[in-house]
Amino acid sequence: MADKTFFVIDFDSTFTKVEALDVLSDILYEGTDKKEIVGKKIKDLTDQAMAGELSFREALEQRLALLEATKKDVTQLSNELKELVSESVKRNKAFFSNETDNVLIVSSGFKDFITPVVTEYGIKEENIYANTFTYNDKDEVTGFDASNPLSEHKGKVKLMKELSLEGEVVVIGDGYTDYEIREAGYAKTFFAFTENIKREKVLAKADVEANSFDEILFTIKHPMATSFPKSKIKVLLLENIHQDAKERLIQEGYQVELLGGALDEDELCEKIKGVHILGIRSKTMLTRKVVEAADRLMIVGAFCIGTNQIDLDACTEHGVCVFNAPYSNTRSVVEMAIGEIIMLMRQIPKRMRQMDRGEWSKSAGGSFEVRGKKLGIIGYGNIGSQLSILAESMGMDVYYYDVVEKLGLGNATKLSSLDKLLEISDVVSLHVDGRPENKMFFKREHIQKMKKGAILVNLARGPVVELEALQEALESNHLAGAAIDVFPVEPKNNNDTFDAPVKNIDNLILTPHIGGSTLEAQENIADFVPSKMIEYVNTGSSFNSVNFPNVQLPRLESGHRLLHIHQNKSGILAQMNNVFANRGCNILGQYLKTNEDIGYVITDIDQSYQHELLEDMKKIDHTIKFRILY
Repeated sequence: MADKTFFVIDFDSTFTKVEALDVLSDILYEGTDKKEIVGKKIKDLTDQAMAGELSFREALEQRLALLEATKKDVTQLSNELKELVSESVKRNKAFFSNETDNVLIVSSGFKDFITPVVTEYGIKEENIYANTFTYNDKDEVTGFDASNPLSEHKGKVKLMKELSLEGEVVVIGDGYTDYEIREAGYAKTFFAFTENIKREKVLAKADVEANSFDEILFTIKHPMATSFPKSKIKVLLLENIHQDAKERLIQEGYQVELLGGALDEDELCEKIKGVHILGIRSKTMLTRKVVEAADRLMIVGAFCIGTNQIDLDACTEHGVCVFNAPYSNTRSVVEMAIGEIIMLMRQIPKRMRQMDRGEWSKSAGGSFEVRGKKLGIIGYGNIGSQLSILAESMGMDVYYYDVVEKLGLGNATKLSSLDKLLEISDVVSLHVDGRPENKMFFKREHIQKMKKGAILVNLARGPVVELEALQEALESNHLAGAAIDVFPVEPKNNNDTFDAPVKNIDNLILTPHIGGSTLEAQENIADFVPSKMIEYVNTGSSFNSVNFPNVQLPRLESGHRLLHIHQNKSGILAQMNNVFANRGCNILGQYLKTNEDIGYVITDIDQSYQHELLEDMKKIDHTIKFRILY
């Protein structure tokens, strides 16, 4: 980048997402027949002027003639425009503050509504060049200052000639009038800004198309640039992840593709090429083969609690940070468990099936209240402990067993023996995780040790229960009922058929892995997981990661942040600091966290550094992945 670079930025459809006069028209004629008619005329005139098909003076006069506005309306317009600033402008607010002397707003719009918007981003009022309204004594807009060159044909060119800026000039805008500055020789580069609107005639004249400010800063190698423009980050979301997650990631500036179902290994190996962020749920198997096929993968988001479908070792070895949602659907799973316990204790599934067969069986036999009954919870984590609270509030006596020492909530009683829990419990509810050693955790011997007439609920993991033994226990009436939400083998999508491994039992509830499938849970997950992924991209923070050392970092407002992921070997930090010393680099801050597999070092350095430093960092022994964040 040159020693002195000026950024000449358009306002309408560039700094903001909209054309301001279009919004003013909506304000003036809201709720009237004029809104659509006048709005269309205004938009057509704007498009003609921006494409160079109509002189700007003529378009301006015709548009203002259609608008009967006052100062109060203009103030309201400014307030609305503050909420319509372009997303990449908002993301790069620090850039505008840091470059306050070098950023110029050059617009054919009006200072009256532009100034209140852009000054909130640190842009100096004296660097705002735009038209001004004229008003009468009733504060009604009567026209514009016709002596302002920006109201004239090729007005931006005339203004730039008057300014005679000494330095390199970059023009950023969406209209033909912005290109004219470059055409006249008053700018070195014209970026056609396409985040909000793409005008083909303007794009054809551009030096560079940029669909975000991130991309512009990256292209000119600005010190505030991210290491890779957000607009080029590719996200793949599978298994019909909630639309809110997609919108959140798009808003951040990423390219996002959402698919409805899971993909098998070979399909995913092909699809994941070029993908930087992958979002999955429980059905997608992220195997080592897939991870090794991923040539750009930085982050995996599991939009669920479990991560047993992900080869975490492979992700760690390849420097891929994994996040999940350990708390977001807890309440949904707990409520379903409570509902199923009540239904099974009352034999509701059995009565429903009898009704379907035309049988009328009005009887209290085998039907019980849950109050006073013993609930045995196996696995006292987030879900098990919350189930404990709700069950106790309904009058159940709660017992729990966990291989990890956990403090019981309320009056829940910890048992040191699984056998004891099975012996006394009227209901056993499984809430263990999906680690490999829990496969077939609950076998025939455990089912046989359960109290005769007891009920089993599994909303945990499919491979945990020996289903053949469960079928036998239900058929022999050793158990009075069961609820199963998870299965060893599940369909990839809703179009596949499912052959239930437990069947033909009256007092049985089978559900298609919907324990966490409530709108509230999916919305919570769609907020939590993307926020963690975005935070990792923006700051390098790995807090709440499943496989990375947990580091929580503030955003660096000036300087650069370097992220170095390496095998956990001794001497790595010393090698890194030798590189910094040899390259004369000043360290502003440094953070190091390790786990048994990898080390994660975040180093903040000042804005002056030799570019050879980056190659030196990649050559350090045992490096897995390195990137400069910004």
